[in-house]
Amino acid sequence: MKNEKTYELVLTALFTAIIVIMAFTPLGYIPLVVINATIIHIPVILGALFLGPKKGAFLGFVFGLTSLINNTFKAATASAFVFSPVLAYNVAGVSGIFKSLYICFVPRILVGVVPYFVWLLIRRIVKGENKAGKVIVDLIASVILFVSVRAFLMRLLSETLSTVLCTVIGLVVGAALMAVLTAGGMKKASANIALSYAGLAGAFTNTLFVMSGIYILYKDAYAEAMGVAGEAVLDVIMGVVAFNGVVEAVVAAIIVTGIGLALTRVKPLYTGKEQAAKDAAVLAARKA
Repeated sequence: MKNEKTYELVLTALFTAIIVIMAFTPLGYIPLVVINATIIHIPVILGALFLGPKKGAFLGFVFGLTSLINNTFKAATASAFVFSPVLAYNVAGVSGIFKSLYICFVPRILVGVVPYFVWLLIRRIVKGENKAGKVIVDLIASVILFVSVRAFLMRLLSETLSTVLCTVIGLVVGAALMAVLTAGGMKKASANIALSYAGLAGAFTNTLFVMSGIYILYKDAYAEAMGVAGEAVLDVIMGVVAFNGVVEAVVAAIIVTGIGLALTRVKPLYTGKEQAAKDAAVLAARKA
């Protein structure tokens, strides 16, 4: 039991170190020609899956803290104040402190919580006898990939490929994924898709909560910082969600699945039953 706790402590420290290294070096981003995809949230997602939502929330807090430090002392962009209560004070006064603390920490803490429960849900659907549920799960993944491929091609090759051709290529790729997932389901191997959905959920949680927080709390200030009209802020935010958000979610799904499957050879994924068994063992040891 002590060895297990020590192992979890070491793993938590390892994920924490990885987050810090990624946050303060270029390792936290993957260059994809037209976008630098953020991957700092991936250790948070993996921590939630292997250590549980409580430790995942802690790792999310660390992620938020690194964001606060980076944006306070580097302030590389005009909109850095949305993540820094220090800079936000100069923009929105005392209320800005609380607004920026929310945007900086709440979405990142949720990144360490939401993926775990999404993983549990998808795992149960895929392992169960609900065939309609499996089809819906596979279809959602295929649609997300279609949207991502289409958006990526339109941004990268807009001068070369027409919108119709980008759409067709996206449909082909999405259909191919649907076929693979369907075949995998027949072989009872599609449970791995739960890891992919955890990656998607983690990335989308970060993007959606951050961008919605900016719109609700900092609409006018953000518009001024970005040099756009106030009514155009929603278009800017939707553009970020539709392109950056979707592409980063797909990247997260791929990496979380790959690393997650590799790590399961060393440590099983965290489950409620596993924790219950640990608690029962502790109680039995105390009685003895």
